[in-house]
Amino acid sequence: MIVSREQFFAARPESVRQAREFVATVLDGWGLLARAEDIRLCLSELATNAVVHGSGPGHSFLVRLHSDDDVVRLEVQDSCQRQPAVHEPAATDPSGRGLMLVASLSDGWGVEDHAPAGKIVWSCFKGAGGTTPC
Repeated sequence: MIVSREQFFAARPESVRQAREFVATVLDGWGLLARAEDIRLCLSELATNAVVHGSGPGHSFLVRLHSDDDVVRLEVQDSCQRQPAVHEPAATDPSGRGLMLVASLSDGWGVEDHAPAGKIVWSCFKGAGGTTPC
């Protein structure tokens, strides 16, 4: 069975915490706790990117979760067309590691254009024994 939940958040730093709480509540309600911490950490990185790089003042970002029997898909949609990329920051760089974390904690991630403007950055997480591709 496929289930889905979504919520908009204002593009403000404090919304990242609210989005983490939303994701934790949804996963708990679905009984999907095995990878909840990985999903929450990836959400933190993607939501932070949406606030810092993807949505201007007065805008919002959308967090969407889909789950079927094998995979949880996390999506963060913002209003910017600029495509994110994994960087190799220097050890002294104070930021730039978010997508490296997403790539290492998730079973897949990517970016999709969203018409008429914006993009969706997604990551997926397979359940125990899940064989469904992301």
